[in-house]
Amino acid sequence: MKCIIVDDEPIARLGIKKLIQQFPELQLIDSFNNAEDAACFMETNPVDLVFLDIQMPGINGLEFAKTISGTTLIIFTTAYAEFAVDSYEVDAISYLVKPIDPVRFGKAIEKAISYHHLLVNEENKKKESIQCIGNEHIFVKSDRRFFKVSLKDILFIEGLKDYVIIQMEEQRIITHMSMKAIHEMLPQSIFLRVNRSYIVNKEKIDSFDNNDLFIKSYELAIGNFYREQFFEDFVKKK
Repeated sequence: MKCIIVDDEPIARLGIKKLIQQFPELQLIDSFNNAEDAACFMETNPVDLVFLDIQMPGINGLEFAKTISGTTLIIFTTAYAEFAVDSYEVDAISYLVKPIDPVRFGKAIEKAISYHHLLVNEENKKKESIQCIGNEHIFVKSDRRFFKVSLKDILFIEGLKDYVIIQMEEQRIITHMSMKAIHEMLPQSIFLRVNRSYIVNKEKIDSFDNNDLFIKSYELAIGNFYREQFFEDFVKKK
């Protein structure tokens, strides 16, 4: 995977570079101290993954991320934990707070590699998705086949670019569809949207606090816009 670093702090860029060098799957092709130069570079050079700071002079990371399209993935690297929920608005796959923990960095890279393969495979095929909703299952078109997925087996659904990823305990399936479309098709008695990028199976929620919920080993942020609905639909009705 070809990647770049965008961070205005030289020490931070060096630290991320050292972490990247531990993963042979990653190829660091350049680094930048501002978003403007990075944007110019990406106009003529394919980039699979961007390690992106948020607080930078000029165009900040969140603004820049909104201009990144296609199959380019984003991992935020920032000293400010309070922007974590905002990262879902731009389909970032991970949010790492400085100083970056190597273990969390490794998990983010594993996810990036997996999602990159899914996106590349789907981009090489027809962007067509037909999903039929039954009472207890859905048929998902992916990889030119229809997969029968039981609703009870779905942990959550994640939005990524123009796709949705259906996450189960032992499998994930990607298909070309918007979060809005699949949310409207799913039974609201079972599934609840908790931020712009995630729809969760209510029965799979293990625990939660005011800001996050936990399903198995996954930690998902509860968006400000969706917080009241979460506590109304999930907590009070329970």
